[in-house]
Amino acid sequence: MQKWDKPPVDPELRRRIEDLIQYKGSGQNPDLVADIIENALKLLTDVEARGDVRVIQTAIRELRYAFKLFAPHAHVRKVTMFGSARTLPTKVEYQHAVEFARRIAAEGWMVITGAGPGIMQAGHEGAGLENSFGANIRLPWEQSANPIIQKDKKLITFKYFFTRKLTFLRHSDAIALFPGGFGTLDEGYEALTLMQTGKSRMMPLVLMDRPGGAYWKTWDKHIREHLLRNGFIAADDLDLYKVTDNIEDAVRLITRFYRNYHSMRFVHELLVIRLKHPPSVSAIEGLNQDFRDIIAGEPVQIIEPTPEEREDNAYLDLPRIAFGFNRRDYGRLRQLIDVLNSF
Repeated sequence: MQKWDKPPVDPELRRRIEDLIQYKGSGQNPDLVADIIENALKLLTDVEARGDVRVIQTAIRELRYAFKLFAPHAHVRKVTMFGSARTLPTKVEYQHAVEFARRIAAEGWMVITGAGPGIMQAGHEGAGLENSFGANIRLPWEQSANPIIQKDKKLITFKYFFTRKLTFLRHSDAIALFPGGFGTLDEGYEALTLMQTGKSRMMPLVLMDRPGGAYWKTWDKHIREHLLRNGFIAADDLDLYKVTDNIEDAVRLITRFYRNYHSMRFVHELLVIRLKHPPSVSAIEGLNQDFRDIIAGEPVQIIEPTPEEREDNAYLDLPRIAFGFNRRDYGRLRQLIDVLNSF
């Protein structure tokens, strides 16, 4: 019988849940699945409104299927492309998106879009069906899956925006935003907010103007003149995104983010950063000097994989550094990653 870290509130209930999991065939993460089942049963008494329970039911279904859909491609880097569903194929922005997707796919990346028309279809057109994912949303108008992805197995249609957004960010290694409406801006702001607050992994976020265009340049001006000037954001937060109208620059900004940097995770009070190449002793000294303002506790140091990483079997072959990060200045953390990529 599976042993649990926490003593069960109801031993008989937990035993029956364990039996049910064994009947189903055990599988992976039985402790977490048991907790989900136990919490689901609490809905019988804790939540009265049927509509509220239906939200939870649908969200779990959508997320479970989405994780299953992406799992076979977990080893491939992916970029999410956001932009207007109303951009026509005759527009420069559409053609720009097609070419960007084609170039990033040639670098070995896959493309995720919202699966609709406009910029979303352009992303699939450029990347090709074999390199495309679609995360569609059910709307009473305009948003049906585009003909490229419509019949592919890598398409999922969501009922809720929040599960769709979580899927975008959970499975993305980069984001490219093309000109769009409320939805595009909402998705861009959410990605920035989650990175600024450490609620999502750090990744390159590129704002793609049309050649010579000013859509994102004007947006950037607004950010600087109103948010930064009024102290609503820190100057370092501007490093969380880049504006360009050049496809080569956009592809370079995305791919070079992973030139040496691989991934990161927190292990207790340490931020562990996995790399492709270990920094030299002098480089470590420089990091401790140049980024002392964001170090809280342990200095930057080269370490072996932590017990928690070994338990998850997480990239154990990669070199890594770790330090006590203040968990506040994520713009500065992005700058540190850029320095690591310059080594």
